[in-house]
Amino acid sequence: MKLASLKGGRDGRLVVVSDDLAWCCDTRPIVGTLQEALDDWDRYGPQLEALAVSLMHGAVPQQRFHEHEAASPLPRAYQWADGSAYVNHIELVRRARGAEMPESFRTDPLMYQGGSDAFLGPRDDIPAYDDAAGCDFEGEVAVVVGDVPQGAGRDEALAAVRLVMLANDVSLRGMIPGELAKGFGFFQSKPPGSFSPVAVTPDALGDAWRDGKLHGVIEVTLNDKPFGQPDAGVDMTFDFGALIVHAAATRPLSAGTIIGSGTVSNRGPDGGPGKPAAKGGVGYCCIAEQRTVETLLGGEAKTPFLRPGDTVRIEMRDGRRHSVFGAIEQRMADC
Repeated sequence: MKLASLKGGRDGRLVVVSDDLAWCCDTRPIVGTLQEALDDWDRYGPQLEALAVSLMHGAVPQQRFHEHEAASPLPRAYQWADGSAYVNHIELVRRARGAEMPESFRTDPLMYQGGSDAFLGPRDDIPAYDDAAGCDFEGEVAVVVGDVPQGAGRDEALAAVRLVMLANDVSLRGMIPGELAKGFGFFQSKPPGSFSPVAVTPDALGDAWRDGKLHGVIEVTLNDKPFGQPDAGVDMTFDFGALIVHAAATRPLSAGTIIGSGTVSNRGPDGGPGKPAAKGGVGYCCIAEQRTVETLLGGEAKTPFLRPGDTVRIEMRDGRRHSVFGAIEQRMADC
């Protein structure tokens, strides 16, 4: 089943979307918003599944689904906890700011709690920031969970995954070192990000969802040029079972909590950081990684961070080249 929230009101208007993302139908006879559905998933989930089947057979009123009319599936959420499951990414961004990576990062997940009260829509502009802020995109995978009790184990954690989606965790790289130096973590350096137009139930992903991971290539373009094509199921040190267990270790998670994977990142064939897409590698899901590799290989970073007018697109396609979640496509607004 595929779900989306059309813009309208603070929490959007929930619709069921056809597998090919061409059509949708209103869920209001059943439930009005995605958060309402998540709050009582045992009741509403089966009814929404039945509606999805009716949509597939043309048995209910339907309308064209337009991705630019969609908000993020949860326009606001009770919690957004973003991990850093790809250790290759951690190594590279820490190297960029001259920091060594502790060995414990390979066994104990990193996670921060971001702002969740005002997500951008998947086609909304990223607000303009000056060059010193170093505005970057981060292509990620995220899951939405139902209620998770404190101290949940891995099986319980994975059973709580209700939906899977893509994310763009907007980051202001120029502000991160100063904030981290205070010893209190990210805040101003993590402005609102966005999620894919459509969220998908794990069963609808088939074999692409297995072992607590989403398997498939994340396609990232910057100004219509290939920037990265890493596989989200490769080099993921901590799967979503581990991330959810970590998040729920000392607190319960409310239905509608979003857990992020952190930037998807693959190593090169030799175990190193890999090559940019323009040089035949799988590339990267954020500018910071490319700048680090440029510095390692050539002594200086050449790729600028986002500037007004730049457009990033983040998408995943299935084996038939059909978009799975729709596309996050965002332009940095003019100053």
